Amino acid sequence: MHVTGILTAIIIGLIIGALGRLVVPGKQNIPIWLTLVIGVVAAILGTIVAGAMGVADTNGIDWIELLIQVIFAAVGVAIAAGAYGRRRVH
Repeated sequence: MHVTGILTAIIIGLIIGALGRLVVPGKQNIPIWLTLVIGVVAAILGTIVAGAMGVADTNGIDWIELLIQVIFAAVGVAIAAGAYGRRRVH
């Protein structure tokens, strides 16, 4: 993977992670680096699932693929917020 590919993955990961945080109700006390990791993983998983469903490559914007990625990110954020929140409580 080239440097531009890595930077693109980070930017898309931040966007997908942020969208996932917006979808999950309430405040999520997780750091930005964890949001980035969740977003990158969600983007990869969403692309794989969209490809398996045959909706990854369409003309124009791949709305279904984006929706799948955001759903994965929202689930990841909810899980991380629950786990991270419990760990930080004294």
